[in-house]
Amino acid sequence: MIKNWKLKEIVMLSIISVVAGVLYMAFSLLGYGIRNVLTPFGLAPFGFEVIFGLWLIGSIIAAYVIRKPGAALLVGLISAAVEILSGSPGGAKIMLAGLVQGAGVELPFALTKWKNYQKRTLVLAAMSGAVFSFIWQLFAGGNLALAPWLLVSMLVVRLIASSLLGGLLGKWVSDKLAQTGVLGGYALGKEQKKKREDEAI
Repeated sequence: MIKNWKLKEIVMLSIISVVAGVLYMAFSLLGYGIRNVLTPFGLAPFGFEVIFGLWLIGSIIAAYVIRKPGAALLVGLISAAVEILSGSPGGAKIMLAGLVQGAGVELPFALTKWKNYQKRTLVLAAMSGAVFSFIWQLFAGGNLALAPWLLVSMLVVRLIASSLLGGLLGKWVSDKLAQTGVLGGYALGKEQKKKREDEAI
């Protein structure tokens, strides 16, 4: 999958994966906190849904910056491993979740043959990751036992959160990094540089 990758792209993928994996632990604590706040109102199932896009942002950033087949999938898998090594008790379940989410994010890029990285594609990728993980959690997390109206509501919230906190926030963070020049050797950095040069003409 990465045989045609440059060393710096592999290094960048590793950095994104490690940072994402550590952050996912913090996001989990945030999710539990939100869930505790919502519990008295009977809205506990939405605790993680309102911030779900944060678990997709690593894959979105990797795909957008590196623009190589498998970037989103690999970050989903590796960041899950980092999360486990950071102390998460989820074990193999987290690895499977990372694999499913990464595959979901990867799909829209694969359908465009990894040539379209516009805003709408990033948002679609985040939404795809949300749907993949939602279906997986119906069985792995026992969510299938929840009432249909609750499941639909959770999916809608997850899709919105993923679009905003996964797709749009991932693009914004990547663009800001590219503007600093640190991504000059990567696909996104080169695209940003060419855009500036064209505007200067």
